[in-house]
Amino acid sequence: MAKQLKSQQDTFQWVGVSSRGKKLEGELSGTSIALVKAQLRKQGITPSKVKRKPKALFGSGQKKITAKDIAILTRQLATMLLAGVSLVQAIDMIADGSENPSVKNLLNNIGEEVKAGHPLSSALRKYPKYFDDLYCDLVASGEQSGALDRIFDRVALYKEKAEALKSKIKKALFYPTAVIVVAIIVTSILLVFVVPQFKDIFDGFGAELPAFTLMVIAISEFMQAYWWVALLVTVISGYLFAQARMRNKKFSDKVDAYILKIPVIGMILNKAAVARYARTLSTTFAAGVPLVDALDSAAGASGNAVYRDAILEIKAEVSSGNPMNWAMRNSNIFPDMVIQMVAIGEESGSLDDMLAKVATIYEQEVDDAVDGLSSLLEPLIMSVLGVLVGGLIIAMYLPIFQLGNVVG
Repeated sequence: MAKQLKSQQDTFQWVGVSSRGKKLEGELSGTSIALVKAQLRKQGITPSKVKRKPKALFGSGQKKITAKDIAILTRQLATMLLAGVSLVQAIDMIADGSENPSVKNLLNNIGEEVKAGHPLSSALRKYPKYFDDLYCDLVASGEQSGALDRIFDRVALYKEKAEALKSKIKKALFYPTAVIVVAIIVTSILLVFVVPQFKDIFDGFGAELPAFTLMVIAISEFMQAYWWVALLVTVISGYLFAQARMRNKKFSDKVDAYILKIPVIGMILNKAAVARYARTLSTTFAAGVPLVDALDSAAGASGNAVYRDAILEIKAEVSSGNPMNWAMRNSNIFPDMVIQMVAIGEESGSLDDMLAKVATIYEQEVDDAVDGLSSLLEPLIMSVLGVLVGGLIIAMYLPIFQLGNVVG
């Protein structure tokens, strides 16, 4: 139903006059010009011109709504609700102040649903691409308890921490990728443009070249003749790998397990998974979500198949009546410190606070590990490039050195 509603709506550009006589213009989503005019009149605007916005030739022509956008609007909603602003007014104010037309349209649509008497959680569920089940369930619990402002504050904190953690993981993965890409580019340039110049010189020597030099020349000739084959194989391999991860759950799970074993990177990803687990459980449990349901949400937010499966096993054991710390210990995947803090939280009845502390500790450890990785990889990049460039230079100058010895 949500997809059908979304497909029927278009974006309309409008020009009008406010009740104070001020000229206004903007964009609004709707199913027809008549309905858009009716929406504007409800907002106290007299429309003078409304037209369907032309679609771009390539793509939608609008900015996409990112997870960062959702985190920002969640924090804005939390701040306004805590300040005593009504929900409808808060949504309208954020929509008016948004610089992203897509976010503005999304908020306008949600605002119309709320004005029509639907619960906010129900309106959000129509956009699962931007608001997942965890988000909507937390909002629903806030509506039921009458503490929507405090729930939004918790959800905003959760989204901000999740985005910060995601950014750190991307930063950690960027450096190894950068080393590989730079090494490939520099080596390719040398093989395609520099080595052939030396080959022309060697052809006039009339002497037998060293095996190392012959090997480099053979690689250079292959690159010149079949560079497109190497590029095509790389692109196809990347595409097939991405498709296999998307479509084959068994293959994707094996990749997730392998990634956790990579030196340094694996350690960072393990800490990040523990931080996500603790932060998700802390947020949902504090919002009044039952522990078993909270574990379901934590499994979905873990970001790795190994932790997802382990958390689902923990959920099964907790459902059977076992303490969560005992179930976590049986999973053989969580550090002892985390298990002990969870045990203290269960005994003292402050599990959400203890999990929040665990999340903070591990988020900081991820931050420190990423900074350490950056410092470690800077000399590594220089070393890798030095070996590659130095090896090629030695291969090219080796025949010249030998010729000098013969002449001497």
